[in-house]
Amino acid sequence: MQRVSRQSAVYWALLAASFGVALAASWTFGAQIDNDAYDWMSRLYQPPAWQPESALLAIDEMSLNAYGGLRGLRKPLAEALERISAASPKAVAVDVILTDASDPETDARLAAAMGATRHLVLACQLLPDYSAWEDPLPLFAEHAEALGHVHVEQPDQLDSVGRSLPLEEFTSRVRRWALSLEAYRVSRGARILESPTDLDVGGRLIPASRADRRLMRIRYAPSSMHIPRVSLKDLLSDPGRASEFSGKVVFAGVTAQGVAKDWLFTPYSAGTPMVGVEIHANAFETIAQGLFITDAPPSAVLAFSLLLVLAIGLTYSRFTGRAANGLAVGILAIAHVTPYWLFTHRIVFSFCTPVSAAWLSLITAGAYQLLVVRRSLRKSEAETDRYRQTIHFVTHEMRTPLTAIQGSSELMGRYTLPEEKRKQIVELINAESKRLGRMIEMFLSMERLSAGQVELKKESFSAGELMAGCVARALPLAERKQIRILTEAAPQDVFLTGDRELMEYAFYNLLTNAIKYSPPRTQVTLAATRKREHAYISVEDQGIGMDQKEVKKIFQKFYRTKRAEQSGEAGTGIGLSIVEQIVIQHSGTIEVMSRPGEGSRFTMVLPAPVSAVLAGEN
Repeated sequence: MQRVSRQSAVYWALLAASFGVALAASWTFGAQIDNDAYDWMSRLYQPPAWQPESALLAIDEMSLNAYGGLRGLRKPLAEALERISAASPKAVAVDVILTDASDPETDARLAAAMGATRHLVLACQLLPDYSAWEDPLPLFAEHAEALGHVHVEQPDQLDSVGRSLPLEEFTSRVRRWALSLEAYRVSRGARILESPTDLDVGGRLIPASRADRRLMRIRYAPSSMHIPRVSLKDLLSDPGRASEFSGKVVFAGVTAQGVAKDWLFTPYSAGTPMVGVEIHANAFETIAQGLFITDAPPSAVLAFSLLLVLAIGLTYSRFTGRAANGLAVGILAIAHVTPYWLFTHRIVFSFCTPVSAAWLSLITAGAYQLLVVRRSLRKSEAETDRYRQTIHFVTHEMRTPLTAIQGSSELMGRYTLPEEKRKQIVELINAESKRLGRMIEMFLSMERLSAGQVELKKESFSAGELMAGCVARALPLAERKQIRILTEAAPQDVFLTGDRELMEYAFYNLLTNAIKYSPPRTQVTLAATRKREHAYISVEDQGIGMDQKEVKKIFQKFYRTKRAEQSGEAGTGIGLSIVEQIVIQHSGTIEVMSRPGEGSRFTMVLPAPVSAVLAGEN
């Protein structure tokens, strides 16, 4: 149970680490991945078509060439405003910065045309140092119902894509709303009501937080639909084209690539950028159609990513093989599909964070399970091999007493034997049957101890007496190998509480092992000491010893060291496993110190409370 808990703790710690790595990576490198995913989803998803409320008056290359470039633009622009005004548009937004004076007569005509244009919005922009506004000349500005800034969000430096627009910009004293927002406001004859999280314009609630400059994501018109446009040259050449601006909000601006400086790529761009005036028209359509795209809060992204990691972690902790892999693939699919599904509902959800968290946790959980399964498989195969070898050995060992018992019983049944011979045979049968019984009991004891099915007796007994009894039983074996058993004086206060029979078995096993694997004419030293409320009972030999790798495995079932196998001594590799189980059942531990060729010392560390001492004295 303790090992399982440790494995579980390591497993979840690794998943937590993978989640942390995924978060760190997504916060460091994920912005560009999220932007690319946003652009891809924009192109993949085709929103329902809508009827555009805006139209473009494009001052393109042909128009500039026809009217003498930017210097000659004001006169044809005045004529265009006159014709557009006659078509009764909802509003007109001029995306041309008219800060410099020109020919007085031309400026006067343009000013007059502006004065005749209802709901006129003129463009302004901040100086490069953000110290002041660059506004239209007063003779133009006095006819404007509003001045709107033409700035867009600083595009991504890696891809130059403009995805958002700040609805407000300001210097230290003066704030201006975006050209698109002012065009919408004046076309509705409404006011802008502010709150920290949104703007209310004539009942249209625009989600734009003051905390991030009122940024609004632009819902660009999909590739299947375009905002209507008429070039300045075509309008002046064909007065009938003015009817195309009737009931529209008109955005007039320079679209010539060689002149306009505000070209940007959009999520729909396929290598072709979009000019600023068209971007502002798309921003207006976003407001007019109510197609706002909001960003999911970071807490929601974090919670969803954590949920994915937990789901994958639980999947691999509860299932294995195809079932686990199938469920994990399903969770991965959810991680990939959820951002797109939310995008179709106009919610921008981070793609990088949940996907990277899901992938890293899947790799971590899968790899961990694979390693654990392989390790368990190797351990199981090794244990199976040892078990097979042990069963082979045990059956071989059992065959010897069984053969002796069968042969002796047949001899007694067939022949009339002298009383002395008959007595010898009876003693042999009795000894061999007891030997067979001990083998069976040893296996059963090991299984019961491993399963915790042995009920321990609670009695107090002296460690010294226990050691003396075991020495007396093992002395004939030691004498045959001329091994000396030295018992150091045990303190009188070393008393133990528990099952004396099991403790005798444990100590006797350690003692006979020491004798069995020690060379002839060596010494085995026994000792019992007391430190505070623990007894230390040790058996030290001068035998073959073990290295540290062998020491770590010595208590595994059926494990025998190479030196033990090469010694020629018979063994099953079960005895020490039973000893360890007995000590653990008595709330103790067993310590081993050993060096190859120098011998080993096994020490049982067992509880020895003062109450046991007093009970022993009484």
